[in-house]
Amino acid sequence: MARILIIGGSGFIGRHIAGRLRDRGHQVVAASRREVDLARDSEAQLRDKVASFEIVVNCAGLVRDDGANSMAAVHAEGACNLFRACLETGVARLIHISALGVESDGETLYQRSKAVAEERLAALDPTGARLDWRILRPSLVVGRGGASTRWLLAAAVLPRLPSFGDGAWRFQPVHVGDLAEVAARIADGAPSPRRLDVVGPEPMTTDALLALLREWLGLKPTRFFRVPYRLFLLAASIGGRVSTGPLNREVIKLLSRGNVADCAPMTAALDRPPRHIRDALALEPACDPDRQAARLFVLRPLLRWCLGLLWVATGLLSFGLYPQEKSYALLAEIGVHGALAEFALYGGAAVDLLLGVLLLLRWRPALTGAAQLATMLVFTLIATRLPSDYWLHPFAPLLKNLPIAAAILVMIALEA
Repeated sequence: MARILIIGGSGFIGRHIAGRLRDRGHQVVAASRREVDLARDSEAQLRDKVASFEIVVNCAGLVRDDGANSMAAVHAEGACNLFRACLETGVARLIHISALGVESDGETLYQRSKAVAEERLAALDPTGARLDWRILRPSLVVGRGGASTRWLLAAAVLPRLPSFGDGAWRFQPVHVGDLAEVAARIADGAPSPRRLDVVGPEPMTTDALLALLREWLGLKPTRFFRVPYRLFLLAASIGGRVSTGPLNREVIKLLSRGNVADCAPMTAALDRPPRHIRDALALEPACDPDRQAARLFVLRPLLRWCLGLLWVATGLLSFGLYPQEKSYALLAEIGVHGALAEFALYGGAAVDLLLGVLLLLRWRPALTGAAQLATMLVFTLIATRLPSDYWLHPFAPLLKNLPIAAAILVMIALEA
């Protein structure tokens, strides 16, 4: 039994590797970014954090920059600090998760930043005499809960399947279970190349993978519609700016150039062929929550944005876009006049605007939603003093608060 530290242990790949190692009887610490932060921890801090472990697995990674948590900081500088820390503290074995297609002159920053770490690790100890290192280079990793898989499943539930690019992008998806197993075998000392391409048994096109995932979800086959490459890049650019998910230009460029490799070394390292994605998914059949999650993938941000825009709009309307004399007349009907009416009008508008902006910025959406519900409750209680005409109006200006409150509760449940 070895003491093993997994950096990025709260992520999709890290959690699977941690589970496989624990199943083999190892003592595993799965560290999230709160415990080990490659973007911020100095080399000295990393030495202290890895010193008591025999094996370190580095799963930390990201697909786009997010402030200080950048690809250059995590993939390159932070990883190199980690490698030196492992060497200096006598860590016996290091498993570094990189990516298939990484090249120092690659087209994307993702490739180039990952390549810096691969080259630096190989240069520090070329033969592995001081630190028994391995670099695992997975292709697209498929499995329930993975960011890429969630995005692909969201496409697979559409009435018509999108055919990206020319529909013939080739990659060699590997199931996360096989990636976790090969990492666990290497941690136990199984032989493998220093750099191992972690791929499935055969290349697939994006069209074939989407059709397979739709079948896994238990949905009937459907036709494809072509998504022009430039339009897909534009959507990826927008997605990359509004989320940290896998839909961004870096990933799309990486997939469009092909992502395949010989699976013989992977077969040898596993001591069996890697599972076909269809067979691996069959071991974990889809259920209703999988289909619901796929359908809500796009609706979740849409709901948050719509609620945010609604609150921003009501704030701006109260600030003067709606005739102020009518607003004051409404307040007069519940007995609010003069300075108090002015305070109520502009104070309420400011609250609406603030809560709307916070929701659009995704600042603690569950807390923001709770504040919106509390605000709606106060306004509704005040509105009980209005004449019954407002409650019985055919456009239901007040009764509409009920479905809006329900929508906020759903948003809180999805975002919490």
